[in-house]
Amino acid sequence: MAPYIAVSALSHEGLVREHNEDSLTVGPWTLCATVTTNPQTLLFPLGPPCVVAVADGLGGHPGGEVASALVARRLATTGGALDGEEAVREELQECNRAVYAAAAGDPELAAMGTTIAGLVLLPEQAVAFNVGDSRVYRVTGDGLRRVSVDDSPPLPPGRRTTSVVTQTLGGSLGLTFVEPHVRAAPLTAGDRYLVCSDGLTDPVPEEELAELLARSYEGSERADGRAAFELWKAAIEAGGPDNITLALVRIGE
Repeated sequence: MAPYIAVSALSHEGLVREHNEDSLTVGPWTLCATVTTNPQTLLFPLGPPCVVAVADGLGGHPGGEVASALVARRLATTGGALDGEEAVREELQECNRAVYAAAAGDPELAAMGTTIAGLVLLPEQAVAFNVGDSRVYRVTGDGLRRVSVDDSPPLPPGRRTTSVVTQTLGGSLGLTFVEPHVRAAPLTAGDRYLVCSDGLTDPVPEEELAELLARSYEGSERADGRAAFELWKAAIEAGGPDNITLALVRIGE
């Protein structure tokens, strides 16, 4: 059987926010500022570039859901051409310019912005990328390894989270240059990744995320659907303080 990509994903507003400002890209499929009540699992052949990404619209700014949806839909459209690290960097710069251009055309959207984090899955490599504090993790038998880089200030002793981000797509009144974090790694059958917004990682410590994912490590995409639900449930039980969007990625064969 040919290698394939299995993605189990969901997006939910949490227990505090009135609206969901997160958006999700899985291949050509998007879920923008809406809510899923259970994980959806999608399968794709491993071959053409496939993007899996989470965009978290900036709270406290107008149009967060507009910015996240714009970027998610753009990546769904352009993702098939992203054949390596440089193409990903260039596309994220274009996403940044597109957010500013959309905001410039509507005073009600001034300073709208979004984070972005995700993967481009290629036949022999995974290109991880992010701008902001949404995250990408490699899931291994030993736990989680973060491959994204949070754009946030250093935390004081005793603090695990912060709501401050130092870099986003859009987010200010004038066009601001971004420096995306982009990193490629070899990709083989059995590899697993988690892509998520901080609505998951702020309330749920990495150790707990790793423990929940360890239960499904030797499973299949069916187990990943259950694991995605358990991750969401953990964030809800921790108070669900923000929108929760996550995608579990598995390379099957």
